[in-house]
Amino acid sequence: MPRLTTGGPQLAPTPSPKTDFTTNRLLRVLRIEEHALVGPHIFLKRLRRNQTLFEPGDEVETTYFPCQGTVGSFLIVSLSGREVQAATIGWEGAIGGIVSCGSKPAYCRAVVQIGGPAYALATARLEEAKQRSPLLHDIFSRYADSLLAQVMQSVACNALHSAEARCARWLLATQDRVRGPLLPLTHEALAEMLGVRRTTVTSIAVQLQASGLIHYSRGRIEILNRRGLARVACECYSAVAAHADRLLPHHTSELIRGQQAR
Repeated sequence: MPRLTTGGPQLAPTPSPKTDFTTNRLLRVLRIEEHALVGPHIFLKRLRRNQTLFEPGDEVETTYFPCQGTVGSFLIVSLSGREVQAATIGWEGAIGGIVSCGSKPAYCRAVVQIGGPAYALATARLEEAKQRSPLLHDIFSRYADSLLAQVMQSVACNALHSAEARCARWLLATQDRVRGPLLPLTHEALAEMLGVRRTTVTSIAVQLQASGLIHYSRGRIEILNRRGLARVACECYSAVAAHADRLLPHHTSELIRGQQAR
């Protein structure tokens, strides 16, 4: 395994090309040939909660592959400073230079919502590897389509659905990436992601807890009844999941169907 680093711009080099990529779904489907292209240049870092990976206008010099349990978000920031989430990314994907070639200025803010380990790869190295590997290029093109679908669905969701339904959708999506019932989330974080007041999130949490769907305490939400929470959530969750399954069936089927059985 590569040495784990904690902050700072310098990353520790991977000591072996036989890196264990099973904790990120984009990386773990790669063949030996693709491992040889990225393995010598990839690093393992520990990302901190609330850490900003890049701001709008920044050059995206590093692409991050969150490991299981690590969750990041793309945020759109208004002139007044308010934020709203456009996409959630966990161990199923990547944060950074997904499809761009050449200059890669960021459009949004990328923030770590739930801290943990993530692989980091210089975006220039990723571009070089995609040019040399048709499989790698295809995987990232498919993932980019899946990510775009999530962003577009978020636009519709924010306009059409209630804060309660959107909150339930966000909790389900976060659980998919944490892979467990306990979510280290504060009401403040949820409010920022949904673009609503903290009091609104508190009211929703009270209702969901009274219905036996969740249990919340300071800095933590436990999902007690996933099926019930799915009934509260809007159709956006299943729509995005189904599209991802069509694009990357071997990549996403366990992520979606494994949770549906709970």
